[in-house]
Amino acid sequence: MYFLEVLKVIFLGIVQGITEWLPISSTGHMILVDEFIKLQQSELFVSTFLVVVQFGSILAVVILYFRKLNPYAKGNSIIERRETFSLWGKVIVGIIPAGVLGLLFNDQIDALFFNSTTVATTLIIYGVLFILIEKFRPTPRITSFSQLGYVTIILIGFCQALAMIPGTSRSGATIIGAMLLGTSRTVAAEFSFFLAIPTMLGASALKLVKAGLDFTLAEWSLLFIGSFVSFVVSIFAIKFLMRYIQTHDFKVFGYYRIVLGLIVLGYFFIF
Repeated sequence: MYFLEVLKVIFLGIVQGITEWLPISSTGHMILVDEFIKLQQSELFVSTFLVVVQFGSILAVVILYFRKLNPYAKGNSIIERRETFSLWGKVIVGIIPAGVLGLLFNDQIDALFFNSTTVATTLIIYGVLFILIEKFRPTPRITSFSQLGYVTIILIGFCQALAMIPGTSRSGATIIGAMLLGTSRTVAAEFSFFLAIPTMLGASALKLVKAGLDFTLAEWSLLFIGSFVSFVVSIFAIKFLMRYIQTHDFKVFGYYRIVLGLIVLGYFFIF
């Protein structure tokens, strides 16, 4: 039984590692996966696992962007240190809208919108938005983090807050918002990564505290395995995305979201 649970958390870690960073909605995928792969654990553990497994994904960002995120990284000049401190200041400002709105409305949003119809609808809507933005947006005017103004950052933060609606995709909403506000694909993608660090670390820590840390050794091992797999897969997913957008646009993810949304609608309509 334990070995089977290990295989399940490995698969869930793979799904998490891929879908957290590609703008295709981890929630949409998890809903489909949950129909076929259910952890035979307590409801408290499963809800905790699905949040804490994100820790591995966050660790991947920290490792990959360690020099850019650490002002005291070896070899950084004074100017680079200032730029890093400025970047962290912008990240902190950027997470405020999602933090405030999450505290105020998270439970109500989950109660109203956590269903397959909402997930499918948002998958399709944001898929269409990706396609339209790539077809009609003007030449980006913001190509570096130093050009990001605080008004733009606050607006991007509100776009990230839209991801509280299941199926939206945190990275997808942030990237779309950033591109609409004039950023390049690279700045939009990387800023979505950095905004995720405090957001998801906070969510993981809060979930663990609420759960009371009262898990068995086997359950802790499942949490570790899932998070580790998520970490490894996230490394590859982030590298893939950043290489991909150097020469391609986001339209393929838009088409993918539309197809997945139709699959979700069709599956739950039939079954």
